[in-house]
Amino acid sequence: MNQDFSIIGLLLNASVVVKLVLLVLLSSSVLSWTIILAKRGLLAKTRNSSEDFEERFWSGGTLTDLYDKLHANGEETTGLSSIFEAGYEEFARQQQGADHLSADDALASVQRQMRVSQAREVEKLEGGLPVLAIIGSTAVYVGLFGTVWGIMEAFIAIGNVKQASLAMVAPGIAEALISTAIGLFAAIPAVVAYNLFASRLDHLEGRFGTFAEELAGIIERGLHGVGGGRA
Repeated sequence: MNQDFSIIGLLLNASVVVKLVLLVLLSSSVLSWTIILAKRGLLAKTRNSSEDFEERFWSGGTLTDLYDKLHANGEETTGLSSIFEAGYEEFARQQQGADHLSADDALASVQRQMRVSQAREVEKLEGGLPVLAIIGSTAVYVGLFGTVWGIMEAFIAIGNVKQASLAMVAPGIAEALISTAIGLFAAIPAVVAYNLFASRLDHLEGRFGTFAEELAGIIERGLHGVGGGRA
């Protein structure tokens, strides 16, 4: 009886444990690529939205005009626009509230709201990255487990016969090595994507923090009645 050495044939003839390992790895790969595509779109959307908003922010006009235009267009606030919205709304509440705080206390309240908004934006952008990290760090070991198990079964089969041939050993070793290959296939894209997205996220987080400081400076000048305030 001729042994089928094709990839499909080896997979069909693999042991139950190896098949389970391959199923876990393939599922992890599908999940990884789903996260990669979604995260890539989200980061690109946030970056483009922030660049567009920052250009409008520095084009002149008052903060009130910018806030009104932002809501008049019915835009979804994300990234810098979300931080601006949180800071401006808190500033407006402090200006209109009955309990007037000192300028320093009002500024501290505005900064606190912007930090909360920034943390929420970063948390939203970080979603899925821990999963990529887990897949990237464990998929190779799961594949290695399948390889070790397959080779172990191949040697057990050899031990049960008087004469062993290459044709008897090769299928078990080949199907075992497929586990390692699938493990690498799942792990490499996850590791690359995680590092790339983490770098982009760090850049956006730094940009958020810089913008929040700049906005706080503008609001501070407005609270203290210093010339040049845009509030």
